[in-house]
Amino acid sequence: MELPAGEVAAFALAVTASGAVAGLMAGIFGIGGGAILVPVFYQVFGLLGVDDLVRMHLSVGSSLAIIVPTSLRSCRAHVLRGAVDMKLLRSFVVAVPAGVVAASLTAAFISSAGLRAVFAVILFLVGLKLLFNRRGWRIGDTIPGNPVRSLVGFFIGYLSTLMGIGGGILNNTFMTLFGRPIHQAVATSSGVGVLISVPGFLGYIWAGWGLPQLPVASTGYVNWIAVILVIPVTLLVAPLGVRIAHALNKRHLEIAFGLFALFVSARFAWSLL
Repeated sequence: MELPAGEVAAFALAVTASGAVAGLMAGIFGIGGGAILVPVFYQVFGLLGVDDLVRMHLSVGSSLAIIVPTSLRSCRAHVLRGAVDMKLLRSFVVAVPAGVVAASLTAAFISSAGLRAVFAVILFLVGLKLLFNRRGWRIGDTIPGNPVRSLVGFFIGYLSTLMGIGGGILNNTFMTLFGRPIHQAVATSSGVGVLISVPGFLGYIWAGWGLPQLPVASTGYVNWIAVILVIPVTLLVAPLGVRIAHALNKRHLEIAFGLFALFVSARFAWSLL
């Protein structure tokens, strides 16, 4: 981990820039920024020589830690606009964290390649759905009640925690498949990000506790250098992302989100080759 000053500065600049993009993504897509932070961290930790056994896990855990304040700020901004479906969000209060706990247990045993495969497959499917979205793809016009809703919430929490994202990618898809406007889905997803990120980053600390392969300034699978560098930037730019989201029309938002998802999916699929 001993690097020349120039490489340390480049690392700081790259991580800070990723934080700015992540903050925008949090506001625009309600995704908490994890979908961009995880691949950036994966690359940066690789350049720093972090062991491949913990590299992906460290990227996911650090991303979840950063999503905590980012999702809180993004959610508050959307709530002030009256865009969040509070009834749906309250119905997820138990189911989503339960999925997060289950994913934290899984993270203690799953391989790095397994985490990357989950990331790539889910983003690929979501990207296709958004790019080629048609009314016929809707499952219904009303979001189902329990037990279906609780099961969906559980899997949103579970898969999002394995991916290190705030749940927006999956919750956006769930809500739009049942006819909800994309803007409402984005706003509500910022609240889902809060339910995922808080227990999620604590779970990754537990899952990686005491591992000898971890780099300096890491507590479990959370690297505090990356967290401290990124959080201030994401907090500053997240409200700007919210304003952009409400300025875009529905189809433009879907296309932008779909293209972004496919790009990140391809990046992780390539890393598995």
